[in-house]
Amino acid sequence: MKFIKTSLLFIVVLYLTGCASNYKTIQPRGINYISTNENDGISLQYRYDLLDKKYEKKEEKNGVKLVAIKITNNSDQDLIFGKDVTLEYENGNGVYIMENEKVFKTLKQSPASFLWYLLLTPLNLYTTKTNSYGLPEQTSSTPIGLILGPGLAGGNMIAAGSANKKLKAELLEYNISGTVIEKGETKYGLIGIRTDTYDALKLKIQ
Repeated sequence: MKFIKTSLLFIVVLYLTGCASNYKTIQPRGINYISTNENDGISLQYRYDLLDKKYEKKEEKNGVKLVAIKITNNSDQDLIFGKDVTLEYENGNGVYIMENEKVFKTLKQSPASFLWYLLLTPLNLYTTKTNSYGLPEQTSSTPIGLILGPGLAGGNMIAAGSANKKLKAELLEYNISGTVIEKGETKYGLIGIRTDTYDALKLKIQ
């Protein structure tokens, strides 16, 4: 009869709950926006609650919200986001928009955090059988930790790095700060704001 040590069962539970998360691209051009606001011919549509798994936990832990925005300029002049038009809350308080690189560093997964899986390296799987006296007797041990530890550590580090790369690329692609929004044009963006809430946003025309 084969059995697995309690420590291995414990590690399996940790693996199921602590593995690296994939990054599901947001694609602001194709999502359904829930909230809309308009000011002087300029409309804002936005959406919170874009991330899941570890990235969502990073948002909650660090007091950051990633927001997809869609701005349509139907006014008679070109505008620069962050200069001519900015965001504020419904109560009039300003919105603190984080720098693109700061958003990435705050939300990214840490590949090095998965090195703890190397602690599995000494783990053995024991095989037993019942002897002639009806007692369990160990017959062999298999050093499964030599594969399990480095495999889980390396696999999760690679997965986390790949997911972070996708996040960084999308943040760069939809970095709207300082972008010119021409007359009749629609621009999409991903912004990180410092907040623990989902307060309503509106445009502020300078």
